[in-house]
Amino acid sequence: MSKVKYRYDTETCKYEPIKRTSASIVLDILLYSSLVMIGAVCILVIYLSYYDSPNEKLLRKGNEKLVFRLEMLNKEMNQTGQALATLQNRDDKVYRTIFEQEPIAASIRNAGIGGTRRYQDLIEQGLENGDFLLKTLTQFDQLKRQMYIQTKSYDEILSLAKRQHLMLASIPAITPISLKQSYLSSGFGMRFHPIHRIKRMHYGIDFGARVGTPIYATGAGQVTKVSTRFTGAGKNIEIDHGFGFKTKYFHLSEFNVKVGQKVKRGELIAYSGNTGTSSGPHLHYEVIKNRKKVNPIHYFYQDITDKEFEKLVELASIENSSM
Repeated sequence: MSKVKYRYDTETCKYEPIKRTSASIVLDILLYSSLVMIGAVCILVIYLSYYDSPNEKLLRKGNEKLVFRLEMLNKEMNQTGQALATLQNRDDKVYRTIFEQEPIAASIRNAGIGGTRRYQDLIEQGLENGDFLLKTLTQFDQLKRQMYIQTKSYDEILSLAKRQHLMLASIPAITPISLKQSYLSSGFGMRFHPIHRIKRMHYGIDFGARVGTPIYATGAGQVTKVSTRFTGAGKNIEIDHGFGFKTKYFHLSEFNVKVGQKVKRGELIAYSGNTGTSSGPHLHYEVIKNRKKVNPIHYFYQDITDKEFEKLVELASIENSSM
């Protein structure tokens, strides 16, 4: 039973019961309902401020896992980057030095591939931890780029190694005549010409030997010249070894090769003689590197001992007359 409310009537000096209209009842109901709704909303806002909903808990947990994985990926990429830097350093300072190649420029190794424009959609989405994700993806792209460049560098080094193997077989590296059947009579440098009796540049090494002593190719290559002259070089042979090297053999008596023939190091190519402008039977031997005649003594290192080489250097340094 609802309570009856009274009000004091000053005219009758009595307490009269208050009669409520339907409108006032409806108004009171709306007022109380509004207060309840406002209170409920405030309680809900306060609750959500300090406590997550079940869905938010799942999303937050998933986000934490994603961040953790990104951090682990970033750590692994840093370790991979350090390992790659070691390989790059070894490539530039060891491998390329061996093959006389210039190091790869840092501007090429560190070149980017498009910057943040590649991830414009990701930026526009405004994802949580988007900056960290963008940094990780950019670092990953940079690492892939550097690994690609390093792979191409190793391909180049492998090609150089194969080419180096051919070059080592082609470089003139032995004496063109057996030291047991000859002797070094004149070295590279200024010498007196035996015929003209004047001092002039002697661009090769002379080995005194009997006519018919075997002459050998000092490196692998292709015979480019087999010529007979009555003066000067006399019967002579020229071999192109590739890689900028050529050798010449003068004053021969007989040929054992022909133009276009490929020869190996140590292969018999001719016999010594006394043809052309010569004061006695001998072999005049020259080495040309990159179109420049160089001292052949520096290329005798495969078939002689240290003592034999020292003896050759000593004899070659004597300023005597060429043959």
